[in-house]
Amino acid sequence: MSTERPATNPPPSRSSDTALNPESPIPNPIAQSDRLRLTEIFLSLQGESRSVGWPTVFVRLTGCPLRCGYCDTAYAFHGGQWWEIEDILAEVARHGARHVCVTGGEPLAQKRCLVLLERLCDAGYSVSLETSGAIDIAPVDLRVQRVIDLKTPGSGELAKNRWQNLDHLQPSDQIKFVVCDRADFDWAMQVTREHRLHERCEVLVSPSFGQVQPAELADWLLAEKLPIRFQMQLHKQLWGEAQGR
Repeated sequence: MSTERPATNPPPSRSSDTALNPESPIPNPIAQSDRLRLTEIFLSLQGESRSVGWPTVFVRLTGCPLRCGYCDTAYAFHGGQWWEIEDILAEVARHGARHVCVTGGEPLAQKRCLVLLERLCDAGYSVSLETSGAIDIAPVDLRVQRVIDLKTPGSGELAKNRWQNLDHLQPSDQIKFVVCDRADFDWAMQVTREHRLHERCEVLVSPSFGQVQPAELADWLLAEKLPIRFQMQLHKQLWGEAQGR
């Protein structure tokens, strides 16, 4: 495991703008270039999804239009710095990992994220995207593994789910439910059956950290007898709440 710290402070040549509204999708005030606002880039082990355990470079974009009650990356709601896409690619390559995860915040809130995803795929990486599902996933390069966090009632952001995204699911995609209580779990099972999600792609369920006991959720899932995958956040088991791990 690398001991390098997250690359949160890019060279001074990249411009900084702190006037962004963290409640809205991030606009780019510099119209002429391929730039994205980043909170951090770092090497860690993938803690969730199908690629769990793989050394992975995480590219965390700044900004999110949601405010989920269980969010563990609120530090990415604002701040950050502008990076040229070419510089992002160079930093990713420096870490020497095959897997790259583009995350946030909500990465699709920045439209140039689509360009970054395409460029990463073109460079031969195994690319995943962690998205809330509140923004249209249809334009995302189909080479990308899209991990969609469907918002449960306990998240406080149920109304933000973009249900049309389910029509664009591919077998390579994954649907994730973060469960805050038994009512969340029952809701997730109902949605899975109603939309036959387990027949479209892999479905994951995980306990909200500190709200549901993992063993309790595991028992609920076993009783359902649905082909749904239980998962826990490996990175939190290893490093707790440490940022950039």
